Amino acid sequence: MPLNHYVTLGRSGLRVSPFCLGAMTFGEEWGFGSDARGATEILDHYVGAGGNFIDTANLYTKGHAESILGEYFARDPGRRERLVLATKFSANMTPGDPNGGGASRKAIIAACEASLRRLHTDYIDLYWQHWEDPFTPLEETLHALDTLVSAGKVRYLGFSDTHAWKVATAQVHAHFRGWAPLIALQVEYSLLERTVEGELIPMAQAMGLGVTPWGPLRSGVLSGKYSRGNMTAASKGRAAAISRNESEFVYGVLDVLAAVAARRGSTPARVALAWVRSRPGVVAPIIGARTLDQLKDNLKALELQLAPEDIAELDRATQPRLNFPTEFLKAATAQTYADLTVNGVRFGAAPR
Repeated sequence: MPLNHYVTLGRSGLRVSPFCLGAMTFGEEWGFGSDARGATEILDHYVGAGGNFIDTANLYTKGHAESILGEYFARDPGRRERLVLATKFSANMTPGDPNGGGASRKAIIAACEASLRRLHTDYIDLYWQHWEDPFTPLEETLHALDTLVSAGKVRYLGFSDTHAWKVATAQVHAHFRGWAPLIALQVEYSLLERTVEGELIPMAQAMGLGVTPWGPLRSGVLSGKYSRGNMTAASKGRAAAISRNESEFVYGVLDVLAAVAARRGSTPARVALAWVRSRPGVVAPIIGARTLDQLKDNLKALELQLAPEDIAELDRATQPRLNFPTEFLKAATAQTYADLTVNGVRFGAAPR
C-alpha cells in the first residue's frame, strides 16, 4: 500500500495516510531528535511521497516541534491546506500555574491559541486531549472543544491516553448533547504493549473511533538495533525509555521478530510496523523519525504483507495478560456458541 492510498479516520470523512508522521522528535531540547533542517528534510520526503497526516503536541520539545512545523508551513502557505495537522493539549507549558494545563475550558482555549500561534495557522485539523484530567468534568472539556469546533479553530476531535470507560462516556455525552463527537483514539500499541486489546481497542471500534497507535516500535526497541547485551540507549535522552525493556520476555520477542524478518527478507522494524497495521481498528500508526534514513526504512513497511503464520507466531510470542473480564468472557462466549459458526468465527464443542 503506498503512502498516498488514503483511509478515512474513524466515523468521519477525513482522509489520512496509512502512516502518520510523528513530530515528537522535531527539536533537540530533550537531548535527542532532529534540528530544524533535519526535520524539514523528513517533512519534505514524507509529503513528497504522498503523506498528509502529521501529529505533534504543545509539549513536544518545549513547543519547538510546533514552531518547526509552523515555519515549514510559513515557507509555503498552500502546503498547509493539503495536510492534516494534529496537535494536543493537556500539558502545562507554564509550570506552577494550576490552570496552565489540563482539560478545563480555560486551559483548553489558552492551549489552542498558543498552538495556533506556534503553528502559524488559524485552524487545527485534529485536536487531541493528550491525557485525561482527573479534576475536570467531562462535560466541561467536551463543551469547550465543541466551542472551538464551532469557531472554526478546530475541525475534528480525538482522545489520547484515556481510560476506555471515560472515552465511551465522552462519546455518549457528545452525541446526546449534539456536540462535536470524537473520531479517533491515540494509544500506545506495539508487540510489547498489547493490553489495549482488552478494552480500549474494542471500545474504539464500537464507538466509531479510528485508532492511531503511538510507540509502534517501542522507542526503537523493536527496530532491530537492540538485543541481549546491548539494550542501551542511542543517546542520553532515550536511556529510560530503552532500559525499561531489559527482560527475558523482551529478548524472546526480539528473537521471534528477527526470525520473521529474515524469513520475509525484511527488517525487524518493518515487520513490527506491519504487524501493528494488521490489527483490528488500527487506521494509521504514528511513526517518528530522527533521521531521513529512518523514515525511508519505516515507510517500506507499507510494502510488506505479513503471512497469517507470521502474524500467528508474533501473536503467540507477545500474548498479553488482559484484565478481567476479558479472558473470562472468551470462555463464556464459547459456551454460548459451542459447535456453531457466527460471523466467521468457529466455536469448539462445549465441555462435557
